[in-house]
Amino acid sequence: MIAALIAVSGVFPAVPALADTKVGVDAWSRGDYAKAIKEWQAAAAKGDADAMFNLGQAYKLGKGVPLDLDKAEGLFGRAAAMGHLQAADNFGLLLFQRGERARALPYIIAAADRGEPRAQYLLGIAHFNGDLVTKDWPRAYALLSLARQQGLAQAGPALKQMDEFIPIEQRQQGVALAAQLQSQSDATRARQMAAVDLGSQVPGPPAGQTSGPTTGGVESARPQAPVVVTPRPAVTAPKPPVPRPAPAPVATGKWRVQLGAYGQMSNADGMWNRVKGRPELAGHPRLNVKAGAVTKLQAGGFASQAAAQAACSKLKAAGFECAAVAG
Repeated sequence: MIAALIAVSGVFPAVPALADTKVGVDAWSRGDYAKAIKEWQAAAAKGDADAMFNLGQAYKLGKGVPLDLDKAEGLFGRAAAMGHLQAADNFGLLLFQRGERARALPYIIAAADRGEPRAQYLLGIAHFNGDLVTKDWPRAYALLSLARQQGLAQAGPALKQMDEFIPIEQRQQGVALAAQLQSQSDATRARQMAAVDLGSQVPGPPAGQTSGPTTGGVESARPQAPVVVTPRPAVTAPKPPVPRPAPAPVATGKWRVQLGAYGQMSNADGMWNRVKGRPELAGHPRLNVKAGAVTKLQAGGFASQAAAQAACSKLKAAGFECAAVAG
């Protein structure tokens, strides 16, 4: 089912940005939305994908033109058919949010594969619920973790909800999978952007669709406005599965992650409150190890040195100092 949805066919050439598009970007940056719209309309009429994307953004944000998600969707679809990656991402998100989920799914998958956090969130929810895709709780947890790491606000509450139902071993699998997916998305994004810079061709739209992601537009010709998708309707939170899984046992391995040594217990408490909700420490109990006048703050229960080091690497990437130590 899913393999058929993500099949691709045909190729489309990259389209260079026109001068009108860059003039429009400069006007947009100055707040002259009317001039920006005029320039982009002219460039879009000449077939410039970046201008179509920029116009779509304007209609989606309601700046310089009335807010009109249908027009935004149409412009994103046209630009996506010409190879604009960001337009393809937005096209899929708008399709999904107005209920055409099956049609949107190939775009959501492609965007998530490039590391787009909103797409990672939607695909993670789908894998949690088994909606259009297979129910896969480790992958759902991995995708939501990646979206949260990129600052997507709704990913945090969704992860907390998942914590209530996903067993600890599957959450740990999700943490490990998140690292693999991050590496894969970095490589995919770099490869596709390199193809854009070289003007080469990549696979075209999903089979049976009239438009789809290929190459991207010119980055300098895109408006410096936030990409905001207006919900229509709002995305539903994960559905609680029935029956509820029994709580998993606390991890009891001999290796630990040390988070610092503190003379004041209040400082240790503060650090633990900052890190205890992170997925790499899920199920690992807090340990206070006295060493003279200081207390070593540790998270215990790691099965091996490699597991403790992997968790520590994740923590360091998030800005926390730590070390893997034996119990």
